[in-house]
Amino acid sequence: MELKRNQPLARDAMAYVLAGGRGSRLKELTDRRAKPAVYFGGKTRIIDFALSNALNSGIRRLGVATQYKAHSLIRHLQRGWNFLRPERNESFDILPASQRVSETQWYEGTADAVYQNIDIIEAYGPEYMVILAGDHIYKMDYELMLRQHVDAGADVTVGCLEVPRMEATGFGVMHVDKKDNIISFIEKPADPPGIPDKPDYALASMGIYVFKTKLLMEQLRRDANEPESSRDFGKDIIPYIVQHGKAVAHRFAKSCVRSSTEAEAYWRDVGTVDAYWEANIDLTDITPELDLYDRDWPIWTYSELTPPAKFVHDEDGRRGSAVSSLVSGDCIVSGASLKRSLIFTGARINSYATLEDVVMLPACHVGRNARLSRVVIDHGVHIPEGLIVGEDPVLDAKRFRVSEKGICLITQDMINRLES
Repeated sequence: MELKRNQPLARDAMAYVLAGGRGSRLKELTDRRAKPAVYFGGKTRIIDFALSNALNSGIRRLGVATQYKAHSLIRHLQRGWNFLRPERNESFDILPASQRVSETQWYEGTADAVYQNIDIIEAYGPEYMVILAGDHIYKMDYELMLRQHVDAGADVTVGCLEVPRMEATGFGVMHVDKKDNIISFIEKPADPPGIPDKPDYALASMGIYVFKTKLLMEQLRRDANEPESSRDFGKDIIPYIVQHGKAVAHRFAKSCVRSSTEAEAYWRDVGTVDAYWEANIDLTDITPELDLYDRDWPIWTYSELTPPAKFVHDEDGRRGSAVSSLVSGDCIVSGASLKRSLIFTGARINSYATLEDVVMLPACHVGRNARLSRVVIDHGVHIPEGLIVGEDPVLDAKRFRVSEKGICLITQDMINRLES
């Protein structure tokens, strides 16, 4: 037993990522893809962060439950995450809502997305289950959360962020005692309870839960027989355990992974166009808050084979250049100027174009003399010659999706309407 005690708990755990969410606040960015499949950071997708955290934590059994517009997500997972091998006691399962319990039933909630696959999970026999949301950007060592769960003798351990108390009104909030035992779980409270040691802060749920597998299966089966249940972890499973068992809060600061350049614990919900744009543009800072260059905690993804980025032409007014920008492979910046922009794979940016504060998804084409600022450009968009965006808010609002903070979201359908 001593050997078992000293080996990593992650070896006996399965990570189960809930990736079925639509992410409707991202507007047209999720018209054709689920939120976890949205591109982020120049090369990756949002879901790669939760999966990479699990892999880097030592978890070798991974499952991903998909539902909403899942094709691009499933394709990405098949291409980028198919290296786990059964003969090494590893597994990777993509679990679409496939009416396995009922021929008419999709996943009805986060708990149901696990319940419908109980037989698959039990066949692997993991001792612990780490339930993860697939739509947040952060780096975290789940082994430390697993260790706290076991040491505390908890029935469930809930990953929590410390947030200013009145900013927690949009979260599920943990009311805890001095030992971080959860007294009550309150969904989106108007007056969030403070933390005993930090009364101006509240503990907000990250949508990360650790259970012993046996207990989780018992709870899921019990909940499935409750006709009034909404089949949701935050609304049903966690409050029940808080009331009838032992629920413990795990503070993100205890297990967040930081490189030497990262001053603060980094966690982002890039669930709005503004938050998405800001998190991507922040990566262009000299020392960004999120270090994507940290080799000790790599973010794995599907990496295409591409030629290097290329910058051509060198004359006044027509110089291929990029300042404070991230430019991915297979991009050609031909006599155009980029400033504080993040460009994904396969862009073609033509002469005399200027881009500032631009997040451009893969395979976009920018025509000559275009001037773009404070925009997010969806996958595969062809920007016409001479198009100006970001200088006339009234005109922009007539043609494109404009966010609360004035960020323009441009899709090919919007461009097609301009040209028709």
